[in-house]
Amino acid sequence: MTQHFMNASLTFDPVETVRGSLTCGVLLICDHARNCVPPGYGDLGVPAEQFERHIGYDIGARAVTLELARRLNAPAVLSTYSRLLIDPNRGEDDPTIVMRLSDGTVIPGNAHIDAAERQHRVERFHRPYHAEIDRVLDAMTQAAPPPVLISIHSFTPSWRGVPRPWHATVLWDSDPRAVTPFMDGLAAQADLIVADNEPYDGALKNDTMYRHGTQRGLANALLEIRQDLIAEQPGVIEWADRLEAIVKGLAENADCRQIQHYPSRCDGPTRRQAV
Repeated sequence: MTQHFMNASLTFDPVETVRGSLTCGVLLICDHARNCVPPGYGDLGVPAEQFERHIGYDIGARAVTLELARRLNAPAVLSTYSRLLIDPNRGEDDPTIVMRLSDGTVIPGNAHIDAAERQHRVERFHRPYHAEIDRVLDAMTQAAPPPVLISIHSFTPSWRGVPRPWHATVLWDSDPRAVTPFMDGLAAQADLIVADNEPYDGALKNDTMYRHGTQRGLANALLEIRQDLIAEQPGVIEWADRLEAIVKGLAENADCRQIQHYPSRCDGPTRRQAV
């Protein structure tokens, strides 16, 4: 994906919504779908090539989300701005919601922002994304039994020189309803190395899945795919092939289509860390 900086004369919409069947049983979301910088922020003082890295967005995640949405006729909600501006997968009170340093790269445009600018970014970019997820979930819940919430992310092949051996991982908090069949579906594909809550723990207070899955009592799972596997279109199609039946099965699973609240692990320590 080629990163670009939005022309200041253009109107910037912080959310991309894909229309789909409200009764399909699954909502797809993508927190780090694009690496655009909205009007008025220039390049945040960061060289263009840095936006092409994982610090700018989740490489390949948007393409996989859109392909699955098309195949399943499922609604999808995706962010449209770089995580370097503000991270939609963090709570509003999280100190890492606006990063000043990301994987060794200093973000000059974030270095000296005050509380007013931080709040502006929350209101202009962060809240509209979450409000749209709420809107679509409300519409789906009114139209049919509650949907399963699936979030698509990607992770780097190595972190600080240490290779990550997995092809895909599933992150979660405490509700196993969608996670167990998701993990089983991936594990059944003999050529895959899969893991549970790697490379970090899926329990993070007020992140996207906590806010829209755990607090609502919706069955949910966050999928992480290794970025090099979906950086190009053939890999996107391969992974959509791998995932289509799994996600469709979740949507058809009656146990996953009920409101059920599980105590969150977020009150204890977690291993949420890099990207």
